[in-house]
Amino acid sequence: MADNTAKPPLDGIRVLELAGLAPGPYAGLLCADYGAAVLRIDRPHPQAHQPESSLPTSDILTRHKSSIALNLKEPASRSLFLSLIRHVDILIDPYRPGVLEKLELDPISVLLHHNPRLIIARLTGFRRDGKYKDMAGHDINYLAVSGVLSLLGAPDRPPSPPMNILADFGGGGAIAFMGILLALLGRNRTGRGQVVEANMVDGAGHLATSPRLLQKSPIGDHPRGTNLLDGGSPFYSSYETKDGRYVAVGALEPQFYAELLKGLGLKEGDVLPRDIDGRGDRRAWPFMRGVFRNTFLSKTRSEWEQIFDGTDACVTPILTYEELEDSDYKQRSAVTLTETPARDVNTAAGGGWVGAGLGPGEGGEETLRKWLGWERGKHFGVENGSLVSRLDERKSKL
Repeated sequence: MADNTAKPPLDGIRVLELAGLAPGPYAGLLCADYGAAVLRIDRPHPQAHQPESSLPTSDILTRHKSSIALNLKEPASRSLFLSLIRHVDILIDPYRPGVLEKLELDPISVLLHHNPRLIIARLTGFRRDGKYKDMAGHDINYLAVSGVLSLLGAPDRPPSPPMNILADFGGGGAIAFMGILLALLGRNRTGRGQVVEANMVDGAGHLATSPRLLQKSPIGDHPRGTNLLDGGSPFYSSYETKDGRYVAVGALEPQFYAELLKGLGLKEGDVLPRDIDGRGDRRAWPFMRGVFRNTFLSKTRSEWEQIFDGTDACVTPILTYEELEDSDYKQRSAVTLTETPARDVNTAAGGGWVGAGLGPGEGGEETLRKWLGWERGKHFGVENGSLVSRLDERKSKL
């Protein structure tokens, strides 16, 4: 069991997260969950940094984070940003290619010049050097050009994306976080930071390495939705139950398949056409699926749980998030570390079920005080809804 008094592994690491949606905030969330202090850099807003102002943005991945507002197009805000850069470890950049450069914040000639130990995680949707690099896009587009989307969905319908889980979060935020950790390891050895270039096309494509390679094998060489692991197999699929709920079946191995048949009250001959010897023959699959479908419809999900719980049939209920929340199910961090545990997901604002909003400027001035001892009026001011540097003024008076 993890020692709750131990510090998380990224304790002491400071992160600036340029505000964005989905993948960038998720990379920042992973940093924060594992102990980093994450300060989000929001765009200016008239009510930012005002007393009792509550202006949460549409970003809901704000756990353990704080915010300041900066207008990076204005020299005084950009100056404050560069002063901050000298004192942080990581910058998360979710912008399209060329945006930082247009802001006169080139990663190599400017940012790493100000802080050679800085790790700059640049996360784009499309490849930075591909023909789509200057185009807008979303998760579905990145999956589409990576080839991954072509693998997903039923055979008689267009490819279907799994919400925005694969590209935005799996191939985007999580892969960028992996790059950040690798760069931190590299910095421990060399003393130097570097630019981490991640994109959701390559990230999603890498997650699909095995399915891509399986297309050249009997396991996956048939059209989408007709293979062993993509819903085509009747013993690796989902079924509706009598009460309109669902169960998942993953009885791939022979011993697990035998347990499945036992729990369903069926014998091998009940699920195979007369002229077919085994379940590996794809010609049997439509008939098998029909038998399984009708059998699962004969009982409620709860009744099937009573039959299959504790067995090796690989049959489980398909639970909704509403059911999990109602059962007081506790969310956990992505990985449990026994010596340097992550922060508790459930003690953050909103817990693991509600996305707590974070307004521009919320908590950020306190973060600046803790990090650097900076105070409003002495080290920075507020103009037009953003912070501006007063550091040059202090130097001139000295």
